[in-house]
Amino acid sequence: MSVVDKSERTKGIKQYHIGMVEGDVAEYVLLPGDPFRTDIIAKYLDDAELVAHKREHKTYTGYYKGVRVSVTSTGMGCPSTAIAAEELANIGAKVFIRLGSCAALQDEINIGDLVITTAAMKNEGTSKFYVPDNLPAVADLEVTSELIRVAKEMSVGENYQVHWGISSTDDSFYGETPEWIEKLISLNLKNIEMEASALFTVCHRRGLKGATICAVAANHKRGENFWGKRNILLEQGIEKETEVALEAIYRFHHGKNLF
Repeated sequence: MSVVDKSERTKGIKQYHIGMVEGDVAEYVLLPGDPFRTDIIAKYLDDAELVAHKREHKTYTGYYKGVRVSVTSTGMGCPSTAIAAEELANIGAKVFIRLGSCAALQDEINIGDLVITTAAMKNEGTSKFYVPDNLPAVADLEVTSELIRVAKEMSVGENYQVHWGISSTDDSFYGETPEWIEKLISLNLKNIEMEASALFTVCHRRGLKGATICAVAANHKRGENFWGKRNILLEQGIEKETEVALEAIYRFHHGKNLF
C-alpha cells in the first residue's frame, strides 16, 4: 500500500471534477466563475460546443478568428479555481484568462469599468498549499500586457475606463468588514475579487500563463452597489471583458510562438 500521488494518478484519464479528457479543451481557456456566464461567452465563439458540465465546471470549446479557445467556469473562490486550473492543465490547457467581476477600492474606478490584475494579495488559504506566504502571486507579463493594450484600444470613445494594478484575492465575501476594506484601500489596491491569486500560483508552479480581467460590480470605497437589483453596467462589463480577452488571445497567438 502506498500514499496516493494525485499529480501522477490524474494524468491521461478523464478528469475527476471537470469531466473531460485530452482533446476536449484548447490551449487557451477563459475562466468565468459563474457557469451561466459560459453561455454568454460561448456566443462569441464560432462552432462552440458544450463539452461538459459537471459540478460548477461548465465548458464550451470553439474558435475565435480561427484560434481554438475553451471557456470553463471555476465556481466561486480559490479552491475550485485551483482544481479547475490543475485539471485543465492535465489535459492540455496552457494559457488561462480569468473573466471575473470585482469590487473597486479606489474613487476613480466606476461600476462597469474594467480592472486588469497585475498581481494579487493572497488573502486566501489555497495558495499556502503550493508556495510560502512570502512568494507573490503575479500575473503572466506577456498575456497581461496584451490584455492592457487591447482593453485600452477598445475603450477609446466608449463609456468605460480601463485600470490595472494589484488586486486583493479574498476568501470570505461576507467576512470583509468595513475595517478590513479600509485597510485594503489604504494599501492602494485596485479591487477585491476571489480567484486571481490561486490561478496565478497554480500557473507559476506548473510553468503556465495566467491572467485576470474583471468587470467592476461595485465600489466599496464609495459605498456603491447593486445588491438586490439588476446590474446592467456589470452585464455590459462582462461582455466588454469577453471581447477584450478573446482579441488578446488572438493577437498573442499570432504575435509569437506559444512557448
